[in-house]
Amino acid sequence: MAKTAFITGATSGFGKATAERFSAEGWNVVIAGRRADRLQSLQASLPNPAHVVVLDVRDRAAVEAAFGELPAAFSPIDVLINNAGLAVGLEPADGVDLDDWDTMVDTNIKGLMYCTRACLPQMVENGYGHIVNLGSVAGAYPYPGGNVYGATKAFVRQFSLNLRADLVGKNIHVTDVAPGLANTEFSAVRFKGDQEKADAVYSGVDPIRAEDVADAVYWAASRPPNININMIEIMAGKQAFNPFNVVKD
Repeated sequence: MAKTAFITGATSGFGKATAERFSAEGWNVVIAGRRADRLQSLQASLPNPAHVVVLDVRDRAAVEAAFGELPAAFSPIDVLINNAGLAVGLEPADGVDLDDWDTMVDTNIKGLMYCTRACLPQMVENGYGHIVNLGSVAGAYPYPGGNVYGATKAFVRQFSLNLRADLVGKNIHVTDVAPGLANTEFSAVRFKGDQEKADAVYSGVDPIRAEDVADAVYWAASRPPNININMIEIMAGKQAFNPFNVVKD
């Protein structure tokens, strides 16, 4: 019987590429996201069965219903991929729009918690499962304007480690996949549709592709049962760490 992966944020970027990769490997996939038209188009393109769930992960009741009402062919879930997330704005902390901070916290932290909590009991009952959380190098390395986005991804990193501590011995694996500079819709969302600003982020750089991240997610999820991949950190070849910033009078 085919295994099943539940993928949030599957309408674009990492989520879409991950759904394509798992389906190509013979998995059934549950593809969740807010844009029904994109989900239906993806469903039609996949080589193996896919179930569409129109879902905003910020809606706790909707998340609980989505996991509780899966068709038999897509249950139980073998791998949960918490991919839904976003960055909004790049202003310094003293000038940021608080609504942007709320949106990032509600999606990147609360949405991830809701999905994880809704899925975990059946994994524990069945005695197997894997949770893959999409973090970011921003969770480990600060940059100007990263403020709450980076903090939400630091949460993803620590939550993943703490989940692993809770679940050790229960045959449930947990992995944090933390990409760096990747060319998806990420920057277009961050700059609220300003495509010129979004494109400038990748100018002169060969960034990570969504398919590269999907490869990492699939690799982590397909290791033997005696192996847990705690974390995978991925950067573009032209991306690295800045020296300490010292401002002199």
